[in-house]
Amino acid sequence: MPFPFFGDSKSTIAQLLSTLPQQGRVEWIGLRPARREPMQVVAEAEAEADRHLRGDHARPRPGGKRQLTLMQHEHLGAVGGFLGQAGELIDPARLRRNLVVSGLNLLALKNRQVRIGEDVIIEITGECHPCSRMEEELGAGGYNAMRGHGGLTARIVQGGPIRVGDLVQAIAPKEANQD
Repeated sequence: MPFPFFGDSKSTIAQLLSTLPQQGRVEWIGLRPARREPMQVVAEAEAEADRHLRGDHARPRPGGKRQLTLMQHEHLGAVGGFLGQAGELIDPARLRRNLVVSGLNLLALKNRQVRIGEDVIIEITGECHPCSRMEEELGAGGYNAMRGHGGLTARIVQGGPIRVGDLVQAIAPKEANQD
């Protein structure tokens, strides 16, 4: 029996890209109160539509693509392994991202809208590449350990509370909702 998606390669890829039934979970939330200040770890934060997380020093312009940063929980161990700390998770506060999410491949959500909890909707806009600060924070090799594991950036489409434990799930593409 042939693979059910064989046929038009465009529809095959489109169908594969839109199939993401897994749900993730917010594991950690951090706010950067000021430039170069230690992260403030919180159990809940308020996402402000087309702005940022309230209490975070970042002040992106309206429509900006870097209003929120996300990190894959599963990558914390990979970065630790690359730094010779096999089996150890890197403390997310050291990486300066806003959210750490488990159970869902965030990169698969690039250019898609995502619901967090009941109210918040974000749009994943791109990769969040590491900066030279990772050498300071993680030691020699920190920048290269983070390459490919720096997380993603997002725009906040609809605001509301984000809590540790909230579900994170892809919103079906508009094309899938039209019948």
